[in-house]
Amino acid sequence: MRNIGIILPALIFSAVSCINRQEAATLELKEPAEYVDPFIGTSYHGHVFPGATVPFGMVQLSPDNGTSGWDWCSGYHYSDSLIAGFGHTHLSGTGIGDLADIVFLPSMEEFKEAYTDDRSSVAHENRSSFSHDNEEAEPGYYSVKLDNGVSVSLTATRRAGFQKYRAERDGVMNILVDLGFAINWDSPVDCSLEYDGEVLRGKRISTGWAERQYQYFASLFSKEPDTVRIVKDGMFNDRLSVEGEKIGIILSFNVARGEEILVKTGLSAVDEKGAEQNLRTEIPGWDFEEVKKAAYDEWNRELSVIKAASTDDEILKVFYTALYHSFIAPNTYSDYDGRYRGADLAIHRSDSFTNYTVFSLWDTFRAAHPLFTIVQSDRVPDMINAMLNIYLQQGKLPVWSLMANETNTMIGYHAVPVIADAMKKGIEGFDYELAYQAAKHSSMLDFEGLDSYRRYNYIPANLENESVSKTLEYCYDDWCIAQMAYLLGKDDDYRYYMRRANYYKNLFDAETGFMRGKLSGGSWKIPFDPLYSSHRQDEYTEGNAWQYTWFVPHDLYGLASLMGGTPDLIIKLDSLFLQEEGVTGENASSDISGLIGAYAHGNEPGHHTTYIFSSLGKPRRTQELVRRIMTEMYHPGKDGLCGNEDCGQMSAWYVFSAMGFYPLNPADGMYIFGSPLLDEAVIKLPGDKEFIIKTKNNGPENIYVKSISLNGESLERNYIRHDQIMDGGTLVFEMSNK
Repeated sequence: MRNIGIILPALIFSAVSCINRQEAATLELKEPAEYVDPFIGTSYHGHVFPGATVPFGMVQLSPDNGTSGWDWCSGYHYSDSLIAGFGHTHLSGTGIGDLADIVFLPSMEEFKEAYTDDRSSVAHENRSSFSHDNEEAEPGYYSVKLDNGVSVSLTATRRAGFQKYRAERDGVMNILVDLGFAINWDSPVDCSLEYDGEVLRGKRISTGWAERQYQYFASLFSKEPDTVRIVKDGMFNDRLSVEGEKIGIILSFNVARGEEILVKTGLSAVDEKGAEQNLRTEIPGWDFEEVKKAAYDEWNRELSVIKAASTDDEILKVFYTALYHSFIAPNTYSDYDGRYRGADLAIHRSDSFTNYTVFSLWDTFRAAHPLFTIVQSDRVPDMINAMLNIYLQQGKLPVWSLMANETNTMIGYHAVPVIADAMKKGIEGFDYELAYQAAKHSSMLDFEGLDSYRRYNYIPANLENESVSKTLEYCYDDWCIAQMAYLLGKDDDYRYYMRRANYYKNLFDAETGFMRGKLSGGSWKIPFDPLYSSHRQDEYTEGNAWQYTWFVPHDLYGLASLMGGTPDLIIKLDSLFLQEEGVTGENASSDISGLIGAYAHGNEPGHHTTYIFSSLGKPRRTQELVRRIMTEMYHPGKDGLCGNEDCGQMSAWYVFSAMGFYPLNPADGMYIFGSPLLDEAVIKLPGDKEFIIKTKNNGPENIYVKSISLNGESLERNYIRHDQIMDGGTLVFEMSNK
């Protein structure tokens, strides 16, 4: 019989009542973390890293290939066969490369100097080959056997990394710490190192995507080195401290085959003292296996927030890896003592909340943050307080916040829907009035076309790049501000922002049936091809008119009215998935991937689109499409993601959809029904409550929902409210093949 993967709260997952006791006794009982494969998404364009981290941790200790390029934004791509070292910070699934800070490289070979070009470093020049057959990864752990004679194992705590190096032969093990190593946009500008015979301390200030990033570290070694050499500008000397841009240090140890050297490193954005305190607090001893187990157990606890069941182990593997990827970012960005570096680059302290960074909001407002309101509700106030402090320190809410730097990457002011969603759902722990002030202030800036948006009631294509996408996304954010105003009794503001939320209508061309660029004089921009894309150099952000016309999640019936009524919208929307060609243009955005017709699941603007059918009364089409996407665009291979993971958004879509519903409008407190892929799911909720999702008569052919009931009562609507989920209960889907 096929192995049935049942996740258990105790011995037998209580919801699987259809399995008799004799059958249950034969099941292989697995924990959620056992299903996770960190290598899923390390190939194609997933851009994820396979290394060691803990949920929302500061440290992401992972291999770096030393290759720069779009598919190496995380520092690693499965197609590579070289490793330049193991850095302590990495981005998960982004489309821009940065970080890879504080890189270590062990070797049983002598390092050669490096001074070949501006991008070269000692780590680059001494990269080791390796075989994927000698790699392993699980939540909180990574290992690889390098061809340079060292086997490496990595694990992590929230603010510290732990490495174990095993010598595969007798000789001298050289350990390089290279602060000059950099990938993609990143470059070191001010670094320092000092070794006092016990502690290696240093700082690395760099510029790149994050214009000025501060990274301090402190490292301890389980053995005293026999010799120490400093690296500066690719050349070696015998000093024990150094300052500069391209600097490093080599610690050499006489070792016997099989001998292990342990290295533990604390990080801080504040100072070296904070890094050392983080290290000594979180890894006080030298038991690598104990720290590894603690990291695994922490992942297992976090992933157990959803107990999933399926007759197909591959579905569980994809599901729990998706949940794992959803819980990597945002990242902790405050020290154990509460100090953190703010968006003003000054040092602040908070004893009341944990500070966070890496807010990929253009992506994550759509599903990742709504998922947090269900399964990470205790962290949501801290994330929002971090956003509000960014507002106080830099004068606007974060757009794409990276290591205390505002990158201003992507469009919109999408911290607003995240905050509005939390307010709508009654999540406490942050100042609602301050949040509203921050949202309103961000909407009134003269920034990224906002001045034109307020003047013309749309953004003219001749005055601002990406004019259509920006207009549509500002409209949605303004709708969210209107809901905040309504909640706080600010009636005049409510009416004002509801008017702005309707500005999308000014860019709809009834003749072509698309949202398209309009000039400041009121005429349409020509020529016009709804399939055309020129990556971020036309009216659309990483998309085209076919993909962006549907971004009106707050007013679908208004959009339908523009198109001649709901039946006409449904016909037009169906055509999106039937196009023979999905995109045209010599400089078409590489982010347009995962195509079904012209629909692109590999990029975020379309993630709500399949659920529009169900929202407007045609659930059959939603059910067909979401099942197709879940089975074709996600799978347990290294190329198992059809586009950039983008800090959890790609995976959060899957987590929601596999359970059978999705936040089409991320801030209205409702989830639209789709077609559940899991046989069962139990969501653990605050107050020891559970929300149980059961899928009867499920299977690859039975993709259609015959009926839905909530707590025994039939549901004759296409959505469930957030409060109904959080109250606990049982949702039952009965499936059919027609």
